[in-house]
Amino acid sequence: MSKLNQKIFSGVFWNLVQLIIQRSLSFVVKLILARLLFPEDFGIVGMAAVFISFIKVLNDVGIGAALIQKKEKDLNELHYYTAFWTGVVWSIILYLLIAFLIAPLASTFYGSPILEEIIPILSIGILSSPINLIHKAQLTKSMNFKRIAIITNSSNVFSGLLSVGLAFAGVGVWALVFNSVASFLVAIPMYFHATGWWPKFKWGKQEFKDIFGFGMYTTGTNLFNNIISQLDYLVIGKMLSASILGVYTLAFLLTDTFKSQLMNVMNKVMYPVYGQLQDNKNSIKEYYLKVVLYNSVLIYPIMVIMLILGKPIIAQFFGDKWMDAVIPLQILSVSVMFSLMVNSHTSLIRGMGKPEVEMRIQFFRAIFLYIPSIIAGTYYYGMIGTAAAVLFNKIAAVFVAQWILKKMVNISLNELFSALKAPILATIISAGTGYFLYNYLILHYLFVGLMIVITYFAIIYLLMKEDIHFLYNKLVVLKRKRKSNKKLVS
Repeated sequence: MSKLNQKIFSGVFWNLVQLIIQRSLSFVVKLILARLLFPEDFGIVGMAAVFISFIKVLNDVGIGAALIQKKEKDLNELHYYTAFWTGVVWSIILYLLIAFLIAPLASTFYGSPILEEIIPILSIGILSSPINLIHKAQLTKSMNFKRIAIITNSSNVFSGLLSVGLAFAGVGVWALVFNSVASFLVAIPMYFHATGWWPKFKWGKQEFKDIFGFGMYTTGTNLFNNIISQLDYLVIGKMLSASILGVYTLAFLLTDTFKSQLMNVMNKVMYPVYGQLQDNKNSIKEYYLKVVLYNSVLIYPIMVIMLILGKPIIAQFFGDKWMDAVIPLQILSVSVMFSLMVNSHTSLIRGMGKPEVEMRIQFFRAIFLYIPSIIAGTYYYGMIGTAAAVLFNKIAAVFVAQWILKKMVNISLNELFSALKAPILATIISAGTGYFLYNYLILHYLFVGLMIVITYFAIIYLLMKEDIHFLYNKLVVLKRKRKSNKKLVS
């Protein structure tokens, strides 16, 4: 196994460990909080998060992405010191902007006075983020995802336990608020310990230009990404109500948010890889198609279960007060399947040193597709119209992304569908099986869910036997190497 392949495999493994623990914990925490709290509580936090997110986008001004993308020979210690102090000063300015301008504005916009108290607390993460920024960039650049996974999971366990304790104590919406804040603060000392890096009071003008020149486009991209990801929350909260937004938030958390977490796993690993391979388009193409394939293999069966069994899952796990989330949940499940077809293209474009192309794509999607469709869908059809608009945009994104990828690395739409034939076929057959068993044979939803998973992965194994054996052999080699390294150390 080549050294790069070994790093990729190890990175994916540890990021998946992080994802599984994080999502399992998050699901349990959200399940408990959904039982103890009300849709309106989730909706209020969702309202606050929308306004905060637009400022958070500007938080690192693309500094972290620039440090990861640049080759090691083009960086020196002054780049890291400059990035750190720039981030700290900038985050303080942004926090003051949020506390004294954004919080009152959001409170007035939604007509909810409590937002003026919640938003400054929720925004504490903006102050801690640049402190962790350099450490996380260094660990990512060296592909030390094991350490990142340990830090992330430890901080999430602490914040989850804190929020559940607060919910039982009867503090209501504040349990959700502190759940979002605590993990950032706990992670700070752990990142310092992980890297051993401490900032010095140094700052370089040229180093700032090196980083900010790349980061400016990345920040622009993140801004448009944020419009795309938060507009539905903003529109529902304004046009409908906090309660409806809370219901929609649950549907989104169970579908698109889970997909985003997995995408982050692969993108965090592949972004530095694309940066290293930016001059080798054939290798980039091969890696990209594999990333899209493996993401789809893992997520499609979960979305099939949500599509076929969304109603009993919501009823049994969250209760009758959340039943309005069923139809949006089903629509968003389908939208995730389309989104996964091009889930890594932005990391590929940025990794190849073309952040301006990425920004233009997201600008086009936000202005000409997402904003008008979300507003129209919500205005005419309410929350279901919002979910339908999201689905429309995910389908459109496939064709937009493929047009760009065809020009950059010569990936055609036919090649994409050929690479995804196994998960697509497995999805169709397992969804049909699940629908028949649940709606016609009236079997218990847990048994049906189990049959969906068995059917899906049986087909995957038949169609991807060689790939599965290849990955298994890599895992065996990785384990053996770890054992031999431990023996040498001892």
